[in-house]
Amino acid sequence: MSGTDLRVDLAAAFRLIYEFDMHESVANHLSAAVSDDGKKFLMNRRWMHFSKVTASNLQLLDSEDPNIMPSEEAPDVSAWHIHGNLHAAVSSARVILHVHPTYATVLSTLKDPSILPIDNNTARFYEKITYDNNFGGIADSDEEGRRITKIISGKSVLMMGNHGVTVIGETIAEAFEDLYYLEKACKTLVLAYSTGQPLKVMSHELAMKTAESWNAFRDASFAHFEHLKSVLDEKDSSYRD
Repeated sequence: MSGTDLRVDLAAAFRLIYEFDMHESVANHLSAAVSDDGKKFLMNRRWMHFSKVTASNLQLLDSEDPNIMPSEEAPDVSAWHIHGNLHAAVSSARVILHVHPTYATVLSTLKDPSILPIDNNTARFYEKITYDNNFGGIADSDEEGRRITKIISGKSVLMMGNHGVTVIGETIAEAFEDLYYLEKACKTLVLAYSTGQPLKVMSHELAMKTAESWNAFRDASFAHFEHLKSVLDEKDSSYRD
């Protein structure tokens, strides 16, 4: 994917997260690596609303150049410590989506935030999630960023206790698809809990089989993302600017 295409897709992800009401004020951040080692990456500028992000106003950052932080161009401090440390340490983390969507965040506030396999969508994430139950407040230090990085290593989803979620993917389409299904899975689980009735949780074997079955639908991520971009284009194509 060219640099221009990457910028367009990342900008589209911001607009789609806004359209799906998974954004939060001018907070939360999405990033995509542009260098082979992942240390150079694109991210939204400090305090820019998701509905205003465009391909051209995404900021190019270097995780090995902290000199930007005292400058007027400094990104959000928590974004720098989370995304900067992840991109610096995990080269396979090509795309990082950190947001606080309603149902995933609700689940993160429970004493046990586990996403139990009770349907296709919840089973999609079986054994692909790591959990952080040691919330350290707003990630305003390298120490907290490194702690989060260590926890998420090797997994594609981090449920951040008392906080939100971070999703990692190889491409923007795949990471967005995981975020999309993750929020649906969390909504299903929260609503199931709200009935007060016992959950019918899949066996380990069935959950594994269901999770593995999702691999056959990998290309659906790209089809879904392209369709969603076409919807954006019909409504407001300014994200491409």
